[in-house]
Amino acid sequence: MMRSVGLFLFLLFMVFELSFQAMCQEETKRPNIILMVSDDHAHKAISAYGHGLNKTPNIDKLAEQGALFTRSMVTNSICAPSRAVILTGKHSFINGKVDNIQPFDWDQESFPKALQKAGYATAMIGKIHINGLPQGFDYSMVLPGQGHYYNPDFIVNGEMRRFDGYVTDITTEHALKWLKEDRDKEKPFLLVYNQKAPHRNWLPAPEYLNLYDGVDFIPPSNFFDPETGYQGRGTAAKTQEMEIARDARWGHDFKFLTDPYGNETTYRKALNRLNERQRAQLEAAYGPKNKAFIEKYFMEKKIFQDVETWEREVALWKFNRYMRDYLRTIRSVDDGVGELLDYLDENDLAENTLVIYTSDQGFYLGEHGWFDKRFMYEESLRTPLLVRYPKEIKPGTVIDELVQNLDLAPTLLDYAKVPVPVEMQGLSFRDFVAGKSEQWRDAVYYTYYQYPSVHMVKRHYGISTERYKLIHFYYDIDEWEMYDLKEDPDEMKNIYDDPEYADIKAELHRKLDALRAKYGDSDEIQEEYLKKYLDHLSGEKGK
Repeated sequence: MMRSVGLFLFLLFMVFELSFQAMCQEETKRPNIILMVSDDHAHKAISAYGHGLNKTPNIDKLAEQGALFTRSMVTNSICAPSRAVILTGKHSFINGKVDNIQPFDWDQESFPKALQKAGYATAMIGKIHINGLPQGFDYSMVLPGQGHYYNPDFIVNGEMRRFDGYVTDITTEHALKWLKEDRDKEKPFLLVYNQKAPHRNWLPAPEYLNLYDGVDFIPPSNFFDPETGYQGRGTAAKTQEMEIARDARWGHDFKFLTDPYGNETTYRKALNRLNERQRAQLEAAYGPKNKAFIEKYFMEKKIFQDVETWEREVALWKFNRYMRDYLRTIRSVDDGVGELLDYLDENDLAENTLVIYTSDQGFYLGEHGWFDKRFMYEESLRTPLLVRYPKEIKPGTVIDELVQNLDLAPTLLDYAKVPVPVEMQGLSFRDFVAGKSEQWRDAVYYTYYQYPSVHMVKRHYGISTERYKLIHFYYDIDEWEMYDLKEDPDEMKNIYDDPEYADIKAELHRKLDALRAKYGDSDEIQEEYLKKYLDHLSGEKGK
């Protein structure tokens, strides 16, 4: 009898011991990581943010099951520099990729390299917009430059190949293939999954070519800001070239083979990449609508009371064409997110996989009459950020503090229990988002360099706090702008010279100087990059 009791107690002890060991192993198991980066995805075009423009049910799951960041910001609102910041955790003036022109040094440290060294299986699939073979990845399949929406080329581990189909679907298909078939399943994985959409020229997938046809989008309250001459602001807003009504192109952006004045557009040439079936689908979707537009607004122009009314109606038509196409491309992005989340669920990987959805920057959806990004104004400075990690993040968490794309690299390494390189300038928000820490930054620093260039947005740098923003436009002008985001969330009135804000202005200047010193920026560094850029322009002009 005693032997039986002893055997029972021994077996019971072993069960507890094995269970404890399994629990400890689970606690120390490093998470898988999927970082999803789209291109030019405005936070307002994600339904979880509550603006009602469209529905993104799959992206929204990350907010429902994890955290939604309401004040996520970039350090430099343009494609390649933003992606370089995400990779390196360093400001543009430190990692060297200040604009889309300057080269990027892949030899420098990055979070994929650190994870790869730490034993992660790593892959990058989709758009990176940075020249050179990506380092830190066991497998890379990236678009050259901007890439194409239809029948895109990809550089697969250094070899150029063309794929038939729609770029968003192809990116998702090969991301899933790597997850299912090609990765080393004995290792935790990092998948950097980068979509081209919704980058210009907003060419939708065949199944979504007529989505939103019956929807008339209401423009932002300041859509007709150009009519006021951007009253209350400085030179930079007045001299940009990114107005939907004036600067978007009949062919490239609005899909006209021939513009309303009978001129051939570049759109016809762009369609040469498509096969006969694809061209027929696009022509069936856009041809009748374009014909109807020309008949109403040009052949029957006399139905409008005056020229001003006609111009406004044409501007609103362009806004709606832009919005529909932009949101159509996002529907495919959301589909892809859903497919990856389904894979995690179906393979019991969701619990131990950190999933992050973000964009390389924000985008204008008609605010100030604009499309594109670049400015430090809110719509392009702010970028979506949604994070799910069931082991640590409570469902429905909302984070209102100031985070930046600078923080992604150290955060990912922190979750993976990999030491953060000392040269990384961002902060890990792991403890903060889990509710374990209340300390965080009170201001962010921003720089923009690519001028003179397309869209003609002046060079500038600045600082943003929870409530205020201070911006310095320089090079061929020397102007300061300041905004009270609580009283003026649309940034319509520059209060830099308002005496009521004198003390706040002085404090913002002190903060700006302190952040520039902290991150290692200076007027001398700005001048150095300006000289390199002007030398490049001079070289291009001489060719």
